Order: sequence, then structure tokens, then C-alpha cells
Amino acid sequence: MNTDIKNLLKSEDEQLTKLQQIVQQTIAEEKLIVENLLHQPKEVLTRGQSISDKVASFGGSWKFIISFSIILTIWVLFNTLSPQRDEFDPYPFILMNLVLSAIAALQAPIIMMSQNRKEEKDRKRSENDYLINLKAELEVRSLHQKIDLLLQEQIKVLFDSQAAQLEILKNIEIKLNASK
Repeated sequence: MNTDIKNLLKSEDEQLTKLQQIVQQTIAEEKLIVENLLHQPKEVLTRGQSISDKVASFGGSWKFIISFSIILTIWVLFNTLSPQRDEFDPYPFILMNLVLSAIAALQAPIIMMSQNRKEEKDRKRSENDYLINLKAELEVRSLHQKIDLLLQEQIKVLFDSQAAQLEILKNIEIKLNASK
């Protein structure tokens, strides 16, 4: 009877050892993912990238739109209402068109540089999201393995204990029959 109890305890120890192996394997698989998520590389901006970000943030703001509208209104009012000798850009406002074209020509590529960097950031962010989803999937798989292992071991333990109980019952029956 002591051997039966020892066998049951031994099978439980084996079950715990298998669970520990599964946990260690899962930790080893997830180490890279966790390292990438916890220690993301810090972004180092060059001077040009920093300037392009500032230009893009100012160029796409209401401050820029309002201030630029005020400057253009003052330009047009000054050149239409001032005496002829003080005008520096008469009516078709050729100089103003040239300035506007130059600003647009310079501002567009600068904004595109900033957008390209932000697109790269978004790509890295989506890669991190993918890694998080992958980690969650690995966790679910690990849990399935653990549950399957537990079920297998429990069925085995139940079968073994039932066999031991049957053996004990047979021994009792033999002793009862022998004492009659």
C-alpha cells in the first residue's frame, strides 16, 4: 500500500516537472519579444530632421494659416492703397506670387521628409503590435499545452488510483474469503 502512495506521489512530481519544462520553454521563446518591447531604441534626430518636424508642425497649424493670411492681406492692402511711389509690388502682385511659390516649393519636401519619418515610426509601432499579438498567441498555446498535460496526467493518476483501489479490493476479498 505504501508503494501505491509513493507511485502516486512520483507521478505528481513528474507532472510538476513537465509543467516546469513547458514554462521554461515558453519563457525562452518569449525572451526576444519581451526584450524588443521593453527596450525600444531611442530615436536620434539629426538637425535637419528636427527642423523638418518643426516646419511641418508649424506649417500644418492654424497659427500658420492665420498669420500667413494676415501677412497676405497686409501685402495686398499696402500695394493697392499706397501711393504709386511706395508700391513695391503693383497689382498683378508678381513678387507675392513668386514668394508664395517659393514657400510652397520649399515647404512641401520638408513636410514630406517629416511625414516619411512619421510613417517609419508607425511601421515600427505596427511591428511592435504584431510582436505583442505573437506573444499573446504563444501564451495561449502554452496554456493549451499545460491544460492538455494536466488532463493527461489526471487521467493517468485516476486510472492508476482506480487500479490500486481494485487491487486493494481484491486483497480484501481474498482475505474475507480466506477467513470464512
